[in-house]
Amino acid sequence: MSFLQKLYSRSSATTRRHNPNVQRFNVVVLGAGGVGKSALTFRFAKNSFNELYNPTTEETYCRDIFLNGERYAMEIVDTAGAEQFTELNEQYVRAAHGFVLVFSLTYQASLREIDDIRKQVSRVKGANADTPIIVVGTKLDLVHEREVTRDKIRQLVNKWGITFYETSAKQNWHISDVFQDLLAQMRDRYKDVPTSQKQWDQPKRKKWTDQCLIM
Repeated sequence: MSFLQKLYSRSSATTRRHNPNVQRFNVVVLGAGGVGKSALTFRFAKNSFNELYNPTTEETYCRDIFLNGERYAMEIVDTAGAEQFTELNEQYVRAAHGFVLVFSLTYQASLREIDDIRKQVSRVKGANADTPIIVVGTKLDLVHEREVTRDKIRQLVNKWGITFYETSAKQNWHISDVFQDLLAQMRDRYKDVPTSQKQWDQPKRKKWTDQCLIM
């Protein structure tokens, strides 16, 4: 049985049903292995940090989030490393409303991989899709191990026209800012689309419902 099949075969006691009046957005977190995608996502979803690194296959988290006093639901898929950009990842990308592309401030090569991931997203979504994307540098607290300079990040900000954040999941620095900003972009981009009715497009694995797993 696949991970997703196991995930959605769990007892209904572990799920809750979304309020149909709450707009829901699907978010995918992408990046190279070991850059801190899981730590970033878990800190936001559960406000917790685990010192022990556990390589991710796919994990799904759900959280309500407020913007300007309005409540929204965010469903976040934390994917495997970009070197495992699989058919399943592409299915997530097709149905997602927004993306968090993650690299490590302590590993220069992980930033170079972000450009490849960004191009993959553009290929799947369409070059003119105006897809909400935020690029996140992790491990900001590891000052003496930093390899990626702010000047380099500024160059890419100007080149790509994408918002960047520097974060630390361990210290909980700027984590909420990332997802609040992404939510604002998705709300504006899909303001005329009933996202509460949308489903993840995974015809070979499962159909996404309006139930959301509580991890």
